[in-house]
Amino acid sequence: MTGAVWTRQGSRVIQSIQNASSRRSHTALKSEYDVLVIGGGHNGLVAAAYLQKGGLQTAVLERRHVLGGAAVTEELFPGFHFSRCSYLLSLFRPHIYEDLELKKHGLKIYRRNPHAFSPMLEDGVGGAPPRSLTLGSDMVLNRKEIGKFSQKDAMAYGEFNAYLDKLASAAQPLLDAPPVDIIGLTSGSLRTRITAAKTLMPLVKCGLKLGKNIPDFYEIVTAPIMKILNQWFESEPLKATLATDAVIGAMTSPYNPGSGYVLLHHVMGELEKEKGSWGYVEGGMGGVSNAIASSARSHGASIFTEKDVQEILVGPDGVAKGVVLKDGSEIHSKLVLSNATPYVTFKKLTPQASLSPEFIKAIDQFDYTSPVTKINVAVDKLPNFLAAPSPDGKPGPHHQCSIHLNCESVEVLETAYKESINGKYSTRPMLEMTIPSVLDPTLAPPGAHVVSFFTQFTPYYLEGKEWTDQDKEAYADLVFDWVEQYAPGFKSSVVGRDILTPPDLERIFGLTGGVRCDLVLCGGRDFNG
Repeated sequence: MTGAVWTRQGSRVIQSIQNASSRRSHTALKSEYDVLVIGGGHNGLVAAAYLQKGGLQTAVLERRHVLGGAAVTEELFPGFHFSRCSYLLSLFRPHIYEDLELKKHGLKIYRRNPHAFSPMLEDGVGGAPPRSLTLGSDMVLNRKEIGKFSQKDAMAYGEFNAYLDKLASAAQPLLDAPPVDIIGLTSGSLRTRITAAKTLMPLVKCGLKLGKNIPDFYEIVTAPIMKILNQWFESEPLKATLATDAVIGAMTSPYNPGSGYVLLHHVMGELEKEKGSWGYVEGGMGGVSNAIASSARSHGASIFTEKDVQEILVGPDGVAKGVVLKDGSEIHSKLVLSNATPYVTFKKLTPQASLSPEFIKAIDQFDYTSPVTKINVAVDKLPNFLAAPSPDGKPGPHHQCSIHLNCESVEVLETAYKESINGKYSTRPMLEMTIPSVLDPTLAPPGAHVVSFFTQFTPYYLEGKEWTDQDKEAYADLVFDWVEQYAPGFKSSVVGRDILTPPDLERIFGLTGGVRCDLVLCGGRDFNG
């Protein structure tokens, strides 16, 4: 297969093959339901499963030919199955996993350990390979790895992790709680205020659990991550590796306020009761959506693909009463839920006359700026990194990690960010590379692999203009040139690539602005959700 490079262009596009469980329901679409859910993304499917389980006749209407929204698996090239957008699972609320019996419905997770690998671009000393930093759950090995760069940092890392865990644990009561009812608390009758006061309880629990750590919590959710990392560490490779988790998916700098929260966000989740764990889903991220859909169907929910909603029907009383499809069909319901972004829901689907000017203004103020271009790659052999050679071609522990390239120093990340805010793509982009087929052999033919690149920073408009196919190919070539420096031979192993800039993510998946697409939150990082 070497040399026969496939792209997602023109007549060579390979149609996505749907998983059997994501195909169109055999049940005919009725004219009325209790609840309609617009969009078959993972959050919409979770809502449908719970509503149907609660006795409400629920239908899901998905625009695309395949379920899952951003949590989707597609066969882009023959035999290669990709998590085309979101590619890692965490922050998956345990009660959803249990309530919907997702293991019974086919969900299988491969947990990764170690979880981070940052190779350096440098000459080896005395014939040794270049240095690298590998981090996982074994603190003894972590100290050994960090000690290559700083013994002081090696000793501080365990305490830093404990510090993050303490803050993340205190935030747990907030993850499943509704937002505080500010309007109810500040206006209305006494009864309304008393009812609204109950929404403060999770916040109170969080505060009580934090205790004397409240100032630390406030700092990490508001400060630039570099303010915090500089307090703890001195070595650039460690700070840069941690800083990637503070900016990934966000058009921000490690020196910008708020980036500290993004890092904390990464340790809040859990997989199968292991806190802070991240993993791959067997069969790709569509396996999450398909398991949820299977659970919803087992309770009687109706799920349809290729049903494109054109408008939400709103009655004279301002209450949603159904939808109109692009083919003109009307479907009525007592309740309408939208799994689309707020922008799509309220600016494109909802009649503007039914919304107040103040509300529309608030929707317009949402910031959907995305820095991400996702590149999915089919390769005929495993990448071989200079910093961790695999002469026999077999996977090493580092191959299952999030592989951080161009992360030798925080300054490299900062330079990449500054180029993008000036309307250009980064000439040395921050790259997070994953190879899920190392743990999940169902994704690629024997000996071959699927590789995912979550790259930034790339603007929505390139120097004020729309991306052309030539721009996209040039950017992917740049990314591959950088990968080649870390893993010589990578470019010759490529047999196909799929390039998704922010406008592509918006057009294909309905993700306004491209939004971040690195993971899945059921019940609530993102694609963004």
